[in-house]
Amino acid sequence: MLHSMSTTVEPSSERSAAEVNEEIRALWLRSGGTLSVEQREEYQRLVMEWATAAPESVKAA
Repeated sequence: MLHSMSTTVEPSSERSAAEVNEEIRALWLRSGGTLSVEQREEYQRLVMEWATAAPESVKAA
C-alpha cells in the first residue's frame, strides 16, 4: 500500500526554526546535493514548516 506524503504543515508544530533548518541541512547532506522526487517533497514540507516557525525578522532578511 502506498501512502502519499502530506505537504500540509501542522500549525501545532513544536519544533523551532533552528531544528527544522538542521533537518533541511541533513537532507541536503544525505542527498549529495541532488534531491530525488521524494526528497524534494520532504524539502518542500520542511521549508513550509520552517517558514511557520521562523520569526518575521528572519524571513525578511
